[in-house]
Amino acid sequence: MTDLSHATTLRVDVAADVAFDFLADPLLLGRWSLGCFDTVSAGAPGLFTGISLYDGARGWFRVDADRSRHIIDYHVGDAASQVPRVAARVIPGPVCGLPATSCYVTLTAWRVAGMDDDRWSRLCAAHEAEIWLIKAQIETAAAR
Repeated sequence: MTDLSHATTLRVDVAADVAFDFLADPLLLGRWSLGCFDTVSAGAPGLFTGISLYDGARGWFRVDADRSRHIIDYHVGDAASQVPRVAARVIPGPVCGLPATSCYVTLTAWRVAGMDDDRWSRLCAAHEAEIWLIKAQIETAAAR
């Protein structure tokens, strides 16, 4: 165990490409990310912004999605500079002995030097809630 990173995983009952498309959509991120809710384009190409449900602070991010590997890096920070501190990975069901209509979705975050324990605990708790929001929203949309 380390307090330098945090990962959480759930099985999602959709094909891997469906989950990947959801996670790679920056506007949909604004429906599940507690730290960047109600995302909108920030004007610059590929830059988005949203509001933290914790304190109302504005955050900025970019999405770097690699479809061939089902990996999404979320570059987060302020309007001028973002770094890849959060990632999502989708593992197709058959890789783990599951049907092709299922996959694993993992969120991983890395702790920034100097981040106090309360803020780190809040980020970890947020990801534990967000993974359930992701699962529910993906599966609900797929059932329609």
